[in-house]
Formats: sequence, structure tokens, C-alpha cells
Amino acid sequence: MANLSGDAITNLKAATRGQVLLPADPDFDQARSIWNAMIDRRPAVIVRCAGVADVRRAVDYARDNDLRLTVRGGGHNIAGSAVCDDGLMIDLSPMKSVRIDPLARRAYVEPGATLADFDHEAQAFGLATPLGINSTTGVSGLTLGGGFGWLSRKYGMSVDNLLSADIVTADGLLVHASADSHSDLFWAIRGGGGNFGVVTMFEFQLHPVGPEVFGGLVVLPLAQAKEALMKYRVAARDMPDDLSVWVVLRLAPPLPFLPPEVHGKPVIAFAICYTGAVEDGPRTVEAVRRLGTPYGEHLGPMPYAAWQKTFDALLVPGARNYWKSHNLTDLPDGLLDVLIDAIAKVPSPQCEIFFGQIGGQTTRVAVEATAYSSRDTQYVMNVHGRWNDPSDDERCVAWARAFFKAVEPFASGSVYVNFLTEDESERVGAAYGPNFARLVAIKTRYDPHNLFCHNQNIKPSS
Repeated sequence: MANLSGDAITNLKAATRGQVLLPADPDFDQARSIWNAMIDRRPAVIVRCAGVADVRRAVDYARDNDLRLTVRGGGHNIAGSAVCDDGLMIDLSPMKSVRIDPLARRAYVEPGATLADFDHEAQAFGLATPLGINSTTGVSGLTLGGGFGWLSRKYGMSVDNLLSADIVTADGLLVHASADSHSDLFWAIRGGGGNFGVVTMFEFQLHPVGPEVFGGLVVLPLAQAKEALMKYRVAARDMPDDLSVWVVLRLAPPLPFLPPEVHGKPVIAFAICYTGAVEDGPRTVEAVRRLGTPYGEHLGPMPYAAWQKTFDALLVPGARNYWKSHNLTDLPDGLLDVLIDAIAKVPSPQCEIFFGQIGGQTTRVAVEATAYSSRDTQYVMNVHGRWNDPSDDERCVAWARAFFKAVEPFASGSVYVNFLTEDESERVGAAYGPNFARLVAIKTRYDPHNLFCHNQNIKPSS
């Protein structure tokens, strides 16, 4: 157990503008709770930072008192890296400022901001950058792992749109990292996760998007899934970059445009976001509508910020979650067969398997340009095990692992680091491929004692 003296805690509180929470404090349990209910850890102390000075003080305190250090942004990470037992958690959630420069098309974003916070400010000017698909996700963790979403085919990964960052390093210093300053550190944080410090400000390039896009869902019976996916993989090769079509297989939720008798049946859904001219939307998505005979569809113009929240209801915090993920360059027939078999055996109504379509601009960036290296990826596959009852843990985790293993022969061998669970540390090298050795060298320079280790860890050579 951490042995923190009363004087040490008193001094920490006196030096902190935000809150310092201890296990006996009434807000402590809420502050340590994160999105994935399978993670139940109790830090010794939580520092809810109000600004950069608090972050620096917390980093110094953890280092000087030999405490394990974790960093919480949005708290959405599947592995629960935001929180540890018996250490110090830096909670960045109070730092939620998002400032937009509409003329320069820049966004300046603090690390506690969520996608919803970002979209609220940027969409006021008809601007956006590629960031995820769930509005409660934190901008910080998503970006540091690479980041992708509905806009990635057009504008690349989140890290391809990161222009600079302010970072508190392991020695407690604040540095500004960009292509012209601490360029090696800037390269490393674009995909290398939280291994190199605490980012206290992100500067993003923005692009004209919305405020309306054309999109929605087309939902087919599972019986049509293989034929639909065979058509989809052909159609995907000719899709314009401003059209993104993701694939989700699961039991049908009670969507209002589906007949009641369909609810709970296995389905394949095509989730569509087209960011070109709204009036061109119906023509552009027609190929998706022809993939099969749907149970139902809901397509039309909608605010981009609303589309970003479409799946929030299926991803609320408090459920138990376990993921397994592969990167894919194609969707071969053998994969389709094991996919359909797995959905027929889905262990919980909340479990699903999705294929996030990226490709496009994400593939036109050199492998060595950023720490994120999986530039040949066309689809990011995620087996999303999700349930509520702890007694279902064993069978739901087994289902996810079995499908993951069955897909292995069809996968590229790389993996998206943000989708790695806490029991997959052996796959960290696969997340970075040819860039791993350079990441180790930069880690060794900036964090030689591995203060920032509670993550998908890149260990320093020392």
C-alpha cells in the first residue's frame, strides 16, 4: 500500500488549484469510475487538475513519492489505463476547453474534452476533424492512439490532423511539440499513446464539414449477410473518400424504423456517413441500399453533431466490456463465414462485431510519418463483447476470444492500439510494426524510468 503522510497530502492540496481526493472523500468513488465496469481499481489519491500547473505538480508528486501514475482523459479506454490500484490518478476531466479559430481553421483542445465538446464548438463554424464515433469518448486518449472516425477516409487519422501539442514530460517540464520543436516527441505522440507524457493542449487542423451530412442506417437480415458483404467489399473499392460505410453485426436493437418483430433478431447493419453535398447523398448511397432487401432503413440529411451521437445509447458507461481487434486489408470469404457463425452464437444482446471502414486518405501517409504505422488497413475489426451481469464474464469473454482466433488467418497482423485490452501487452509491438524501435528510443530519452507505464507500454531500453 502507498504510505502517504498527512503532511505530504496537505502540501499537495495546498499546491493544487483543482481537487485532491482521497478514498474517504465522498466524490472518490465517482472519480475513480470509468466507462468499462470490468475495471474496478482504487488509487491512493486522485488529483482533479484545473490546469497545467496542477498537472506538473501531480507528475512531480508521483515521481518523487515513487507512486504508480495513471492519466484519465475521457476514461473510455477499454483496458482501463486511466486508473490503477494504490497509485496517483491524474484526472484531466475538468480541463474541457475547446477554442476554435475559424479563419485559420484550428482547434485548441484541452485533454478533458470529449468528442461532443469538440463538435459543439467546431460545428458552430461548420468545421470538424476526424475523431471517433461515440460522442462521450475523450479527445485525448483517442488521438494519442491514432484516432479514426467517419471523416478519416477524407481527411486521415486524427494524428494526421494534429499540428502541435503541449506536453508535461516525466521530469515535470512543459514542452511544446510540433514539426519544428521537439519533433521526435511530436512524432511519438501521434499514435504512441500515453507513453511520453501528459498532453495538456492539442492543436488540430479543421476542415469544412456539415453542419449537415447525409447518412443513416440500412438494416438487413443476417441471412443476407454473406451476399451483402460480398457486394459491399466490391462497392467499397470505388467509394469516394467522402463516403464512409461501416458494418455492424448484432441482435437488432429496438430502433423505431424497424418493425417490432425484428427487435432482438440477428442483423447486419450498414452505417453510412456522406460528407459531400447533401443533395448528392441519395445518389451516392444508392449502392449501399442495393446490398440486399432490408428490414428497414433510415437515411437522410442530419446534423453532423447528431450523427456523431447516433451510437451513444448503445455505449453508455456502466456495462462490462471486453474487446478483441484485428486490422484487415480485405474481407475474404473465409472471414465472412466465421463472422456469420459467431453472430449466430452471440452471448448477449449487447455484443456486436463491427468493421470500421477507413482506407482512403489514411493509406496515403507514409508508414514512418507518424508513430501510428498501420497504413495498409482498410477495415478495423472490433469484437465488442458487452454485458451487464458479472456471472456472464466467462462466456462473453470466451466468445470474443474464439472469434478473434478464428479471424487470425485473414488479418494483416497489425492492431489498433486503442482497442487492445489489458491482457494483450504482448501485441504492443504489432501495433507499431517497423516504428517500434524508434518509439523505444524516444521513450528512453523522455521517460527513461518509465513513469508513464500504466498503458499499452513501450518500455525504455534502460
